[in-house]
Amino acid sequence: MDTLLEAPSMAKRPCVCANDPVLRHSHCCLNPRVSQSDQMEGLLEAFLELSDSSGPSLHLSFEKLLDSRACDSDQNLLIDRALRLGSALLEAGKRSARKRASIHNSLTWALPPDLTIKVFSMLDTQSLCYTAATCSMFHKCAMDPLCYANIDLTTVVPKVNNAVVSTMIQRAGKVLQSLRLGIVPGPTLSPGSSQPLVYTIRNSVDAAGFSWNDKRSRQGKESSILSRSCLTALSGDSGAAGALLKRLHLYNIERMDNTALCAALSACPSLLDLEIVGLHVELRQTLMSVSTNCHLIERLFFESSKTGRDDSLKSPTCVDLVNNCPHLTSLALRGFKLHDYKVRILVKGFHKLKYVDFSTSYSITGTFLRNLGSSTGGNLLEVLLLRDCMHLKEVEVAKFLSAIIAGDFRLLRLLDISNREGLASEGDWYYRCYNSSMIPIKQVSEERPDICLLAEFPSEGSIIEIEQMIDILNSDASLSSQLSSHSSDSSVSMSSSESSYNSDQGSGNEDGRETGYVIYEESSDEVDILAV
Repeated sequence: MDTLLEAPSMAKRPCVCANDPVLRHSHCCLNPRVSQSDQMEGLLEAFLELSDSSGPSLHLSFEKLLDSRACDSDQNLLIDRALRLGSALLEAGKRSARKRASIHNSLTWALPPDLTIKVFSMLDTQSLCYTAATCSMFHKCAMDPLCYANIDLTTVVPKVNNAVVSTMIQRAGKVLQSLRLGIVPGPTLSPGSSQPLVYTIRNSVDAAGFSWNDKRSRQGKESSILSRSCLTALSGDSGAAGALLKRLHLYNIERMDNTALCAALSACPSLLDLEIVGLHVELRQTLMSVSTNCHLIERLFFESSKTGRDDSLKSPTCVDLVNNCPHLTSLALRGFKLHDYKVRILVKGFHKLKYVDFSTSYSITGTFLRNLGSSTGGNLLEVLLLRDCMHLKEVEVAKFLSAIIAGDFRLLRLLDISNREGLASEGDWYYRCYNSSMIPIKQVSEERPDICLLAEFPSEGSIIEIEQMIDILNSDASLSSQLSSHSSDSSVSMSSSESSYNSDQGSGNEDGRETGYVIYEESSDEVDILAV
């Protein structure tokens, strides 16, 4: 026994299955102590160690396996199982590759997640979406609500639908600060620009390659046109998304109406900057909603979709807006039918007002400018834009420039009184004129070199007859009707424009009766599909 114990130990014979994956898998299967996961790992290892050139033999083996099944149903079941296992193995490989790539990116990416989110929050919305599709790590960072605090979904042609807007707003949640939606005709204009922003896709040369019929839902796909319900997400979850919204810009959303816009504004009590362009909404109702819900607003920009047709603004609405929104510093009402006494309520009432734009507005003669520079509501003006105001009188412009020379409006830096048709004469606005001896433009430039004065008129002494003006309007309307797919809308627009000209003789400051306002209804064949 001692001899046996003291004998040198004999070396163990190596296992024959150590280098053979198939034998190793068979050994694992025969060994009851090997777990099922170990068996699966052994099977995968044996399968994956097959060489790439073993494809034909694998095919032959599978065919033999199929032939061993007697009935067709068993063969079909075997084929289905092979396809499912192959798909599962492919998906597992892709998932592992993404995981390894994410780990690699997290090791090589220099910034920690919090700084990465900070960088992503500075991207525009489209770039953020591209970034989120790059890798798993970037996608995780790009899903942080801070990245969607400033949403900009403006496009040149319709590409964004209600579901996209709703998804973005829901991602932002309570941190939403800025929201820009709609169709813009081009790059963002400078603050002092008087170029109109109203835009119609049917008449635009920028819409090359875009079919207006694509706005309709086809084959179960959602329309790419924003509608009245695009802002519904702002008032969802008890208005959490709109609670801290500071800036809301809406451009040329044809199907937006007063009800939907007022509902959205009611969910935005912290709004500071509101810009509305080309929406078929009424001025009076919109200002009433702003006065009721947006007491902190500082900038209001509103451009009419139908120049000269909206005469809905009333004096009580102006008074309420002044009393309820005392922080307003920038006011633009472009293309509306305004009257001097209403405009004077607004300009004199807002004691912090610095920027005023009434370009392309009808019925303004300029009398609201009298004694404005010495009042508490007009002496802070830095920008005043009155470009192409059809009823702006030459005598009122002359008095205003004389007041500037006398020392009023010391803070004024930009003044635009240009008019492509000339200024209206004192007795009859049909008589268009410009007289350099009456309007002291040169003296203003000499006395106040700090003012940028824009005064572009027809050649001095030229007169535009009313018949010529009507011909111009008719030619413009006929061109619009040719480009538009709805000729009836064009004829209504033309007749309404002519009636607004013919009904505003003299000063145009008669407070007419409140007229009905056309609300464009959404067609029944377009249904809004909100993302759930």
